[in-house]
Amino acid sequence: MIDQLFEFVQNHPLLVGAFLLVLLAWALYEVRNSGANGVTTSEATQLVNREDAVVLDIRETKDFKAGHIAGARNIPQSRIDDRIGELDKFKDKPVIVVCKHGQSSGAVQGKLAKAGFERALKLKGGMTQWQSDGLPLVKK
Repeated sequence: MIDQLFEFVQNHPLLVGAFLLVLLAWALYEVRNSGANGVTTSEATQLVNREDAVVLDIRETKDFKAGHIAGARNIPQSRIDDRIGELDKFKDKPVIVVCKHGQSSGAVQGKLAKAGFERALKLKGGMTQWQSDGLPLVKK
């Protein structure tokens, strides 16, 4: 198996080089953007406790009811454009966007920023990280 891999690399150096270049570019992109306007679970907790931050859970209602952060507001990502007005009264507070894994919250964070939410943040790792850190969930 390893012999076949080395043979492939020797026979297709341009293809392997292009693959490695794309892989490197993707890794750099992920590293660069992973921390952009994102907060850890401990930072999110501090923002909620000290600055009365609003937690916006963008998962579907079914997932939200299965377990969410205490005090979180649920607006599914598919409905954010229609319901963003519900958040206007919180423009002066930090708004922490939470999704399942921390991947789709960036898009909603960008929409909030364009709508004038200067302190729109995303939770790094989403609800998966929240649960991994052993933090409490509310179930309704």
